[in-house]
This record gives sequence, structure tokens and C-alpha cells, in this order.
Amino acid sequence: LDDPEGNMISRIREALGKDMLISTSMDLHGNVTEQLAQKTDLITCYRMAPHEDAIESKKRALVNLLERIESGKGKPKYKAWIPVPILLPGEKTSTRIEPAKSLYAKVPPLANQEGVIDAAIWIGYAWADAPRNQAVVMVTGDDKEKVTTAAEELARSFWAVREEFEFVAPVATLEESLDMAIKSEKKPFMISDMGDNPTAGGAGDVTWTLQQILARPEFKNDDGPSLIYASIPGPEFVEKAVEAGVGAVISGKAGATVDARYAPPVELSGTIEAIEHGDKDAETEVVVKVGSVKVIVTKKRKPYHHESDFTRLGLNPRESDIVVVKIGYLVPELYNMRGDWIMALTPGGVDQDLHRLGYKHIKRPMFPLDRDMEDPDLSARLIPPSD
Repeated sequence: LDDPEGNMISRIREALGKDMLISTSMDLHGNVTEQLAQKTDLITCYRMAPHEDAIESKKRALVNLLERIESGKGKPKYKAWIPVPILLPGEKTSTRIEPAKSLYAKVPPLANQEGVIDAAIWIGYAWADAPRNQAVVMVTGDDKEKVTTAAEELARSFWAVREEFEFVAPVATLEESLDMAIKSEKKPFMISDMGDNPTAGGAGDVTWTLQQILARPEFKNDDGPSLIYASIPGPEFVEKAVEAGVGAVISGKAGATVDARYAPPVELSGTIEAIEHGDKDAETEVVVKVGSVKVIVTKKRKPYHHESDFTRLGLNPRESDIVVVKIGYLVPELYNMRGDWIMALTPGGVDQDLHRLGYKHIKRPMFPLDRDMEDPDLSARLIPPSD
């Protein structure tokens, strides 16, 4: 499907009928096609990246819906939709820093105007190759002038700062990142294994980064720099470890089942330090120590975003010299824990170098792929009411 969200909401609309109000809450890294904009009535998205306002955004979608029902106002009279030909990764559009910080600060005042229900900016999703992949601004309300003016102000503000977006943290190759981490006295030194971030759409089982780490002489012995690697899926390895038990020496392979483009399954030979069952994502987790590296191997892929994800396995990330996580920008708990941090430009399904992705189906021209493009038409398109 070129537009799965649009297809889904069309089917929902068909089932519920044209008179039913639908309120939609989304991640700001999503895509909003004209079909999705038309079939929904009320729509909003997160205003923070990292998404610290996820619950607040869901609440806003519900409150907007209830207000329109209880007041008898029903569907908004106007829905302004503006596609903005920009495609950027989330790691360059964090609201922790400029220009996204100031750009998203413009949203609440415009959304809170009399006659406006909500205003939203979608950065879009950079790691898919379809016509829908681009940024979008959308404003809903009953005052035509305020709705269209707000949408155009946000779209033009976004376009005006397009050249200013930079990575939210320092970036380097993996080799450079490891060199810095080994030399650093700040711990834990956090390294984002960005190219295989499972919460951004990566397979989560690319072994390339782990292979490079295990090949480094610094990590070959027990007394080397302590490093926690989170994580690599390996159901067969996990099964073997469960049979062997904690304290046993194990050899086996993990990873590269879904995405083996960059490296084959990784060979892990070491001592089993922990086995935990019952995680809602991983199901079963195993910690195996290989040299000075503690590798978390999971039955199913799992993001490691909380300190408790580590401590429940007997790991103390605050005392580890280095922690490598398959993630992009650090979520709040990891960010607050860091001694230092760098984002490694590693390969995978969510490669941060968009020029390496070889797009074939997105709309062109598209910034930053076409830097010499002319200014686009950023006038508001008024979307017909849902039917």
C-alpha cells in the first residue's frame, strides 16, 4: 500500500459512516496524506521530540473530540493541509534544540486561538520510499481565515529554517565513537547505534556494530573497558543459554536473521551472567560476557530505553564505562544518565545519511536531496469534510 494509514481510516470511515466524528492522534514523525486528512475530522500530533508529551497529545485528541460532541459543534468547518517538501530524520529535528524548539513553540499559541481547534506539524518519516513521505502542516477549526493563516505561517516558518537542522548530538563513525568512549573519563559514555534503531523502523538485528566492537583489541580481555551492548535478537542462542544456565560457558550465533546486508550472524563465545523471563517485548533476555563486553541477547527484539531495562538483568549502566544502544537520540532516562554521548553513523534500515538510501518513489524535488529546488507553494489547501 502506498498509504496504509489513509487506507485504514477509509475503511474505518466506511464502517462508521459519514456522520461519526473521528479524532486522530499521531507521532510527529508520521505522514499525513490528503486521504488521511480528508477521512478524519480532528487531528493532532506530538509537539516534542523525544516524545515526552505523548500522553498529553492523546489527551488533547480526546478532549477535542468530547468538546465537539458535547457542544454540538460537530465536525470542524475547515481543515487546512499543506505538504512541505522536506524529509529529515528525527535525530536532526529534536525539539531540545533549535530550530525545531522555536518552530514547535509557535504551535500552541496558534492552536489556542478562538476559532481554531488544533494545529500540528509533522516532520514526516524519512526511511520509507513512497509519495506520502514528506512533512505536513495541518490546522483545523471553524474560522477560515485563522485556520488558513495559521497553517501557512507554520509551513513558511518550517521552510525558512530548513537549512538550520543539525544532529541533536555530536556524530561520528563507529570507530571514532569507540575511540572517544575508550579515552573518556566520563561514564557511562553512551553511543547510539543509529542505523539499526528498532523504534525508528530498523530491523534491530544488524550485527555490524557488535562485530566491530568485539573485534577491537581493547575489549578482548575481562579487564578491558566495560561495555554493555543493548541488544541483539537471537532466539536460538537464548534457547541454548536457558538450557545451559547462568554461569555456563556458551558459544553460538545471534542476529542477522532479518537484515544481513551488512554483516552475518555474530559469533558469541562467553559466560552466561543472567537469564530473565517475562519481558513483554523480549520475552526472554540473556546476558553473555565476551571479554569485557556484556551483550544482551533477546528472544525477540526489544528497545532499551529505561534504566530498569538494564538493572533487572543485574547490569549497572551508570557504572559501565560504555553503553551502546540501538537508538537515535537518547530518550529522557538515558539522556539524564549519560556521562557523555555520541551518535554513531552506523548502517541499517534507518541509515541517517539519507543520500545513501536511493529513493525511487518519493515526490521530487525534496529538501535536502534537491538543495537547489525553488521555493514550493505553501498556500493552504482546504480539505473537504469527511464523507
